[in-house]
Amino acid sequence: MSAAKKDMRTPLGRVLAHGSAKSGTGDHIRQRITAVAMVPLALFFTGFLVALTGADYETARSWLGNPLVSIAALLLVVAAIMHMRIGMQIVIEDYVTGALLRSIALIANFFFAYAVGLACLYAVVKIGFGV
Repeated sequence: MSAAKKDMRTPLGRVLAHGSAKSGTGDHIRQRITAVAMVPLALFFTGFLVALTGADYETARSWLGNPLVSIAALLLVVAAIMHMRIGMQIVIEDYVTGALLRSIALIANFFFAYAVGLACLYAVVKIGFGV
């Protein structure tokens, strides 16, 4: 008899036999927390940008130099980058076939997210504090 005929489990039983990946719940919770955090931060930052419509660079720079605005911008960047990284990771894990390609895509996702995040954080600090 072939191996397929010996296995009397249902499709659900075969899936459950693989066990849990253990990281899905944590990623799900982190993604929801970052989504909720981005709502007020994005509204605040959008209001900030609307208020600066037509302003010159020095005015925008002085506003971004305000600690409240710069901290909100930094928090928005961190939350958005975390949210993006987790979302792309989930898509890669679900839809990229082949272990090697999946591993390469996950590594690229990690480095891309942190490179973009560091560039954004540097830009906010540079503009806001003139460092």
